[in-house]
Amino acid sequence: MKLKGRNKVSPEFSMSSMTDIVFLLLIFFMLTANSPNALDLLLPRAKGKSTNTQNVSVTINKDLEFFVNNQQINKQYIEIELKKALEGQEKPTIILRAEESVAIREAVNVMDIANRNNYKVILAVRPN
Repeated sequence: MKLKGRNKVSPEFSMSSMTDIVFLLLIFFMLTANSPNALDLLLPRAKGKSTNTQNVSVTINKDLEFFVNNQQINKQYIEIELKKALEGQEKPTIILRAEESVAIREAVNVMDIANRNNYKVILAVRPN
């Protein structure tokens, strides 16, 4: 009497579970790596190219709170903090991130500080 076993091991390997894990990891890293700064601002729109030569970022939010490299500082100490952060830099550059609802005089104040100290200023905007 010859009995055949019904439990055969398939030599094929299903990659569907592995691809699910890869896609979940991809989505996770895309969501977590997409935020360049921790502050959520509504920037003005503009057409043009963006540059990635950032030495120091100055952020002004709608509540007129000032941040230098994501550290909140008093408005009177912006120039001192910028001098500390940019000393020794060959081409000191400031990324100015002013929220859309901020009065232009606040942004001009930071630009004036940069002009006095010969810093280059780049205004951050949303792509159009």
